[in-house]
Amino acid sequence: EAIAAEALLRINEFNSQNIANTVWAFACVGWDSHKFFITFGTAIAELLANFTDTQKSQLYIVALYVQLTWPHVDFPQSRHLESLRSAYTRAGTAPSQLQGDVSAMLEQLGWNHGTEHRTVEGFSLDMADPATKRAIEVDGPSHYLRDASSGE
Repeated sequence: EAIAAEALLRINEFNSQNIANTVWAFACVGWDSHKFFITFGTAIAELLANFTDTQKSQLYIVALYVQLTWPHVDFPQSRHLESLRSAYTRAGTAPSQLQGDVSAMLEQLGWNHGTEHRTVEGFSLDMADPATKRAIEVDGPSHYLRDASSGE
């Protein structure tokens, strides 16, 4: 709560990257204050032209979160949903070797599926069979490990 309160007090000091990272992080942890997202949504709407496609991709995830969590609340970024979705889908995908290996093994086991299936919302599922509504996401070590030399 202290971080959210401080972020709201200092929102005018934030650049587009600070805003995108902040609201994305709060959406990822399931922050339950729609007033927080409305305040940041107003700043986003005013500065939308300053956001990169990567930042807009983050904002798209945030917009979906707030839309699903508070369907009857009018959020400023909801008016820009299509623009944010376009940035999100332009980001593209880069399947990993692990993902390819898992997909091939599942094919050998008899599961017919597509890879990088796009949902209506624009999400890319690593492997999916839309007819049966089954999907698998493959998160390899790059999702959990850092390069100690670079800190990434």
